[in-house]
Amino acid sequence: MKLVLASKNGKKLKEMNEILSQLGIEVCSEAEAGVDVEVEETGTTFEENSLLKAKAVMEASGMPAIADDSGLCVDALNGAPGVYSARYGGPELDDNGRYRLLLENMRGQTPRTAKFVSVITCCFPNGDVLTARGECPGTIAFAPMGEGGFGYDPVFVIPTLKKTFAQLTAEEKNAISHRGKALEAFQEKLKEYLKTM
Repeated sequence: MKLVLASKNGKKLKEMNEILSQLGIEVCSEAEAGVDVEVEETGTTFEENSLLKAKAVMEASGMPAIADDSGLCVDALNGAPGVYSARYGGPELDDNGRYRLLLENMRGQTPRTAKFVSVITCCFPNGDVLTARGECPGTIAFAPMGEGGFGYDPVFVIPTLKKTFAQLTAEEKNAISHRGKALEAFQEKLKEYLKTM
């Protein structure tokens, strides 16, 4: 089975393929499916935004589409940046600028507990929808550490490992990450769904 990823994020595409290839599923980019969809993320929850993206790309491509909406929810900031994680601080900021802004806003704040949330939605041309959610608890570092990952990975610490997401290998991160957990739950749902086809 082939799914189109409703995202232009190459790292997300790689991560999805690493995890879903075990089910014999290939995830292709929008470009490979011959579509270019800009979806306005007007939802107020990860579930709403994930569905908006998957539905738009499925309708444009005529193929089953998978979307992930994820973000970082920081307790001391009342759950911010949350669904606005990718747009935190405005369009002029890159990943580096966003996590530096987060560290600035966290100055003197306790507790530093936070969680990454990922919601995976897959929309099929027949109208069926599968959704799965994953969460990964952690804390916010005082300074960025590590070279790997993307987004807020350099400032998100896994207390049990005493490392940030950016200091983990791809395998280590996939085993415990919010997206890894959401994709694992999604895999189970997809397995059951495929049996009905």
